[in-house]
Amino acid sequence: MPRKRLCILSRKKSLYSTSRLIEAAKAQGAQALVMDTLRCTLVVAPGGNSLLYRGEPIENLTAAIPRIGASITTYGMAVVSHLETMGVPVANPAGAIARSRDKLRCLQLLAQAGVDVPRTVMATVGAKVRQLVDAVGGLPCIIKLLRGTQGVGVMIANTRAEAETIVQTFWGLGQDVCLQEFIMESAGKDVRALVVGDEVVGAMRRQAQGEEFRSNLHRGGEGKPIRLDRDYQETAVRAAKTIGLSVCGVDMLEGRTGPKVMELNSSPGFEGLEQATKKDIAGAIVQHVLSLK
Repeated sequence: MPRKRLCILSRKKSLYSTSRLIEAAKAQGAQALVMDTLRCTLVVAPGGNSLLYRGEPIENLTAAIPRIGASITTYGMAVVSHLETMGVPVANPAGAIARSRDKLRCLQLLAQAGVDVPRTVMATVGAKVRQLVDAVGGLPCIIKLLRGTQGVGVMIANTRAEAETIVQTFWGLGQDVCLQEFIMESAGKDVRALVVGDEVVGAMRRQAQGEEFRSNLHRGGEGKPIRLDRDYQETAVRAAKTIGLSVCGVDMLEGRTGPKVMELNSSPGFEGLEQATKKDIAGAIVQHVLSLK
């Protein structure tokens, strides 16, 4: 049997998640090819599409794991889409990555599928901010950039004046924003579940520290492993399938009526999750991706 060749699209081999995927691929007898997404050349031709990496043709790939950072979303999705046209199975298709990166579009699709999400509104410049605040249930409320990551571009407004200032500032910078219901009972904490295929392979509760309301680990939050109730597991898997992701982080708030999905991450880091749960998350991802047809 020829050795399986797993392509990992990543800017750096030294990143924790990338290095762990390399280790997991080797442990499962596969060759790991780490390719800097921006060094990939896409060749479209009548005889069939092909891909060059640093000028050399890349062929016979078994599967690919996209690790596309937000700063290179556009070209990254082009590379992933190109691999799809070449018949290479990918962990997350380009269309699904695009849906997950647009926070409003993601929530629209989740709500349409019956997944519980926080009440969210978006309007263009000129809308009355007071009415937007009322539409999400009043103050305090969350204000988010549509394409922020790791808690960047997420703010809380405790007064109408704050909401007005934040929204008008973002609009003045040409940024699209949405306002979101503040789930009081989940203040300062959320649940991150990592979905691989049809199951949750690890989960932790993230808790903000001090005066910080964002629980992201990049913002200083602390993660503790938890065993998710069945409804949280089913909600996470359902959300991932709705958006079309087979490997993703699902962030949920613990509401009075159960889980509320905030957003999905198509390139989730899992250093904190592996350290908190002591589970081989990388191994589960590689095993799943190598089984894709």
